[in-house]
Amino acid sequence: MSSHRFTKKVALVTGAASGLGRCVAQKLAGEGAAVLGVDIDSAGLGATAKIVVESGGRMETALCDVRRRSDCTAAVEHAVDSFGQLDIVCNSAGVVRFHHYEQMPEDDWNLILGVNLTGTAFMCQAAIPALLETGGNIVNVASVAGLQGQAYTVAYTASKGGVVQLTRSLALEYLNRGIRINAVAPGGIETPMNEGHQFPDEIDWTLVKRYTSARGMAKPEEIADTIAYLASPAARVIHGVILPLDHGMTAD
Repeated sequence: MSSHRFTKKVALVTGAASGLGRCVAQKLAGEGAAVLGVDIDSAGLGATAKIVVESGGRMETALCDVRRRSDCTAAVEHAVDSFGQLDIVCNSAGVVRFHHYEQMPEDDWNLILGVNLTGTAFMCQAAIPALLETGGNIVNVASVAGLQGQAYTVAYTASKGGVVQLTRSLALEYLNRGIRINAVAPGGIETPMNEGHQFPDEIDWTLVKRYTSARGMAKPEEIADTIAYLASPAARVIHGVILPLDHGMTAD
């Protein structure tokens, strides 16, 4: 595999302060892309940029709350102003909470839907005009939770199901416009978001085990590799696809 497949390409990565977003930023920059990483965590962004730059890559950062359309628009403008164009967007910012549904706070619903679905939608909306100029592409991060029901994560599954349908619908709307829009649907990933979960009391663990892979969780680098493939010229014919990366969890 070429280590230069993103030379002269510009990528915008959300959630770049940690976890999967950090790995995606490192992967794309490591293969030649100029990267703008965005997040609400300035310290985490700085740490990611340090890793990228010390490895010989190009990366700038910007604070961005993806729930705000104006922040998404500003991020796209930052990428274009800094690097001259925009070729790739990876929407990897995400948040999850566990609840007994009847006890779920309104604020948690708004946070989860806001970051996972609204944020993805606003960043896609902001980026598409720039991507149309370059024939670029979007890779959204959905989840197996968007493809099947899961107990105790109703808001999360609703948000990721929304990302699935957002991706498919945008792919159809822009079918004849020269850009590609896809999504990955990981199972569990070994990231800070999936560490130290606070589970509600008195949950039925037999229900939780229904959506836990017998093969364990993926490493974020493995998911980043697939995102990079989907963003690359090698995936030219892949458009409107929701690709499960789940150790077979959705095979039945």
